[in-house]
Amino acid sequence: MNTFLWVVFPYLSIVVLAGGTVWRYRYDKFGWTTRSSQLYETNYLRWGSPLFHFGVLFVLIGHIVGLLIPKSWTEAVGITEHLYHLMAVFIGTVAGLCTLIGMAILILRRRLTGPVFAATTRNDKTMYVVLGSVILLGLWATVKANITGGGYDYRETVSPWLRSLFTLQPDVALMTAVPAGFKIHIIAAFVLFACWPFTRLVHAFSAPVGYLTRPYVVYRYRDPHGGLRPTRPGWEPPR
Repeated sequence: MNTFLWVVFPYLSIVVLAGGTVWRYRYDKFGWTTRSSQLYETNYLRWGSPLFHFGVLFVLIGHIVGLLIPKSWTEAVGITEHLYHLMAVFIGTVAGLCTLIGMAILILRRRLTGPVFAATTRNDKTMYVVLGSVILLGLWATVKANITGGGYDYRETVSPWLRSLFTLQPDVALMTAVPAGFKIHIIAAFVLFACWPFTRLVHAFSAPVGYLTRPYVVYRYRDPHGGLRPTRPGWEPPR
């Protein structure tokens, strides 16, 4: 079971994420969209969207620093374990709460606004459940281990285990002593990665690079005397 959870399942999730994203881009380009509903309602959106997206951004940065950068590197630049712990717990908790509150506002907006709710698919509902579970489990693990508990340094276990996956030398033994809250959060995160290519979350991989090289937009000349042919009413037959 440990081999499946911490070796097989993560690799399967990564393969589905990569392969599903390529498949989605090649065969469903017109579906590669957020299906924006901004035209239907903006009051909730102006609060929920910034809270959610900026919260996710800071959560992502925190995970990249904590999981992919070795502990020895941060200590080499003068960031002690105590200082890193304080920054990670405070910033991570605030960012997680902002993400959770923003997501709650967006879900409330989707439920209370008729046209937005009508455009909500089962795929969207499943995505909200999985994404919300990952956020809640991450906050629960952080609060339980580092605020109400005695503290836990995941950079000595979870971080080297994750990096071992990328070097194709997975070390299952590192995950044996990890608290249950972190384990459940990690499993839920890999479930989210496997679902990612088949939801509207794929828009996170988009960037408007094409705008830099696309041709100019051509507009019609609005001067009634600027054309080469005389204008005529729409009901007048051509001569």
